[in-house]
Amino acid sequence: MLQNLLEDNGIPVHLKGEVAGTLLYRATMMLTVGGTAYAMYQLAVASFPKKQD
Repeated sequence: MLQNLLEDNGIPVHLKGEVAGTLLYRATMMLTVGGTAYAMYQLAVASFPKKQD
């Protein structure tokens, strides 16, 4: 197992290990992309004031 982590085959070290590492990586990326999209949406909503009747 350790030899697999140390060999240079172009795969990032956080993806070489177990399934759990890959799932954590993907979950982190999904949360990051989702959070960024939500923040941009909220910024767009906040930049246009609500109309007063």
